[in-house]
Amino acid sequence: MRIVWEIGLQAVEILTLVVGMLGMAMSVLLLVTPAAAHYISGLVNRGVDIEKKLKFLDKDLRTEEWIYGHGRIAGILLTLASLFALAFFIFQVNVPELNRILFGDPDSSGGQILLLTFVWIGRMACIMGVILGVGLAAAPNTLRRLERGLNVWIDTRSWIEAINRPTRQLDTVIFRYPVFFGILGGAISSLLIALSLLNLLN
Repeated sequence: MRIVWEIGLQAVEILTLVVGMLGMAMSVLLLVTPAAAHYISGLVNRGVDIEKKLKFLDKDLRTEEWIYGHGRIAGILLTLASLFALAFFIFQVNVPELNRILFGDPDSSGGQILLLTFVWIGRMACIMGVILGVGLAAAPNTLRRLERGLNVWIDTRSWIEAINRPTRQLDTVIFRYPVFFGILGGAISSLLIALSLLNLLN
């Protein structure tokens, strides 16, 4: 696992180096030939129709009829699965050992906090699963009424339209002050290149 972690870190460092070099090239173009930078920016700009990409999320999956139609079976299965997962989270998860495998140090405080948070979220989800499973097996009609009362319709069309709306304000500001943004971009890119090279060489 440590080897995989190191490969992932090196991949991030190489990606940072590439981004820094691209940023440096664009900053030099802004300082030397803003018109060429503007032309390249126009070539790179592309529009994406997010509404078409997200149409598959609008499908209505009618599973409640089967679940509430076989409430006792579904409730027992959910309860057993939740109890099994809860027993795993309580008795089988060894946080120090996982900490050692994932982060290389069993006493890493950051890793312990992250893993303990994950474990407690899993335990709470399992407890909720047991409660829902018992409720579904004992009183499916009551649980169905509660579930329908909690159903809330959220219209996301306005969010999608706002994302789809094209804007060129950022490009306008950047190309209005090419020297300032060229120097700023060059400084940030130099920092990224220096950090990535130091990490790669070490």
